[in-house]
Amino acid sequence: MPAEPIVFFNRRTGQLETERIYGEAWLRWIYGNPLGRLSLSAAVRRAWFSSWYGWRMNRRVSANLVLPFVIDYNLDAEEFAKPATAYRTFNEFFYRTLKNNARPVAPGDDVAVLPADGRHLAYQDVDAADGFYVKGKKFSLAKLLGSEALGAEFAGGSMLISRLCPVDYHRFHFPVAGVPGEASLINGWLYSVSPLALRLNPGYLVENKRMLTLIESERFGRVAQLEVGATMVGAIQQSFVPGRAVKKGDEKGLFAFGGSCVITVFQRGRIVFDRDLVEHAAEQREVYARIGERLGAAPAAAPARG
Repeated sequence: MPAEPIVFFNRRTGQLETERIYGEAWLRWIYGNPLGRLSLSAAVRRAWFSSWYGWRMNRRVSANLVLPFVIDYNLDAEEFAKPATAYRTFNEFFYRTLKNNARPVAPGDDVAVLPADGRHLAYQDVDAADGFYVKGKKFSLAKLLGSEALGAEFAGGSMLISRLCPVDYHRFHFPVAGVPGEASLINGWLYSVSPLALRLNPGYLVENKRMLTLIESERFGRVAQLEVGATMVGAIQQSFVPGRAVKKGDEKGLFAFGGSCVITVFQRGRIVFDRDLVEHAAEQREVYARIGERLGAAPAAAPARG
């Protein structure tokens, strides 16, 4: 496995930064060592392994991990909805809520926002993208969406990949206002979504368990939002009510322990992504930004719905 550091652009600081990867040595062994890959096939990608780890993070003794984690990764405890010492388990801390003003939502009916804290790759035309994490390596929309019909409907559309690390806030939100349908499960494995794994095979994103929600938006047409499970993600929990209108920035659900990913797909011509996101993605470089920040805007003359 290549040993190069994972470099991303931090939208908040305007600087290139090097990611500190949670469990890096273990991940390099699992995905880069022949014995590690054997363990990956036999155990790590399987649901029971992640369920076992999730059970550990739900035990009361796991609360002892919270403060060292906050200190070690320099998290901003001031934005937590309750003190770091008040969490009963590590998992409860992991899917913590934040204070109401911690994630302001960019205004404007024609503005879409990022659905998750994390590192983002934005492709204006997914069909023209030369790979996602590695040039020349990508996956099909039909396989991602679990449907040839949906793959055709979103062909030539715009796609955002939002990768959450274990240190990130792990609730996900709606990027646009609209009416969401039922979340449907597309079953699969639980590979890591660390860049160390995705640089070897970005197809893990379409092999993993994921949940798909279609959102009917007056301004942005039909939007597909997928939450992707990963190694040590105990659950993907939805908290919205299907058929009930939502505002952009409303909470949609949460991930239990582990790194994870949210993928948002727009139909062709329904959004223009912000330039900084697109320019960095063209270099296979992620942009760190937070929920509620601008993703892009609907064009002045949107195509007819359908």
